Amino acid sequence: MMSLRRTAAIVRKEMLHISRDPRHLFLVTLSPAFLLFLLSYIFSFEVHQLSLAVLDLDRSPLSRRYLASLTADRELRLTHAVDRYEAILPLLVDGQADGALIIPPGFAEAIQRGQPAQIQAVVDGTDPFAASQALAALSSRSGMFVAGTAGQPVRSKPIEVRSQVWYNAGLESLLSMVPGLLAIVLVMPTLALALALTREKESGTLEGLMVTPISGPEYIAGKLLAYLGTGLISTILASLVAVLWFRVPFRGSFPLYLLLAGIYFLACMGVTVLIGSFVRSQQTAMFAVLLIFIVPSFFLAGLINPVSTESLPSLLTSYALPTTHFVQISRILFLKGLGLAAVARPALILAGMGPGALAISLCLFRKKVA
Repeated sequence: MMSLRRTAAIVRKEMLHISRDPRHLFLVTLSPAFLLFLLSYIFSFEVHQLSLAVLDLDRSPLSRRYLASLTADRELRLTHAVDRYEAILPLLVDGQADGALIIPPGFAEAIQRGQPAQIQAVVDGTDPFAASQALAALSSRSGMFVAGTAGQPVRSKPIEVRSQVWYNAGLESLLSMVPGLLAIVLVMPTLALALALTREKESGTLEGLMVTPISGPEYIAGKLLAYLGTGLISTILASLVAVLWFRVPFRGSFPLYLLLAGIYFLACMGVTVLIGSFVRSQQTAMFAVLLIFIVPSFFLAGLINPVSTESLPSLLTSYALPTTHFVQISRILFLKGLGLAAVARPALILAGMGPGALAISLCLFRKKVA
C-alpha cells in the first residue's frame, strides 16, 4: 500500500537535492524560459528595422515627401544623407547601412507628368534576409506613395525601383549562411578543450600533474596551444568544404582569415578555461558551452537576423558573444574580399576577450593549486 508519508519524504529529499544543486535548479526552472526565448527567434526571419543611406539628387518637395512616406512606420530608417555616389560604399562595407536609395534628378517632374519615375536601390547582399525585405518594402511603399499622392493625375504610373545587389547578386541565402555558420562550427575545438579540462578533474590526473614542477600558466598554455593548432586545421578543412562543396567564393586573404580565426579561438577558449575553473564534470562543461556559445549564436550573433539594436540589453548580449564578431569577419572576408581595415573593430574586440578571460582563469587556477 502506498504511503503518503514515504512519498512526502521522497518529495522533500528531491526538493532539497534540486535546491542545493544550482545546475539542477537552473535545469528544471530557468532553462525552459531561457531556451524558449532563444528558440522563438527561429520562427521569425523578419527584420524589424532597416537602415538606409539616401542620395537625393532631385531635392524637390515631392522627393522629401516620398522619403518621409518610406519611414512612416519606422521599419525603414534613413540614417545617412550623402551627397555623392562614392560615399555609399563605406557605409555598406562598415555595416552602417543595409542599403542605399538614390533619387535621380527629374523624379518629381516625372510623377507630376504621369510618367514612370525611376529610383535606384543598392543593398548589401551579405545579409539576404535584410536585403530582400528592404527591396520588397521599397517597392510596395513606392507604389502606395504614387497612389496616395494628393493632386496627382489618375494616370500616374508607379515608381520603378531599379535594384542593385552587392556581394551576393542572386541573394542566395547559402552564400551568406555558410560563412556565418563557420563561426559556430568552429566552436567545436572549444568544446573539446572544455571536455579535456574537466576529464582530468574527473579522473584525478589533474592532482597528479599539480605535484610536478609544471606551473599553472604552463599547464593552461600547453592546453591552449594544442587545441589552437588543431582548431586552425579544422578551420582549413571547414573553409575547403565551404569553397569546394558549397561553392561559396572566398575573395579575401586566407592567411589573414587564419590569423583572425586564431584570435577567435583564443577568445572562445579563454572563456572556456574560465568555465573550467568552476565545473568538474564533462556533462556540465558540455552543457555550459552549448548554452554560452552555440545556442545563443544561432539567434543573437547576426547569423539569421541582424544584431538587434532596439534595446541595450539585447545589444550587449550579442556583443558579448565571440561568434557575433567572427560572423562579421567571416562574411566580410569571404564575400566582400576586404582587408584588415574593414574587420579591425571586431578583431580588436576578440583580441581583448581572450586575454581578459585567461587572466581571470589564471588567478583562479593559482588559488586552487595553492
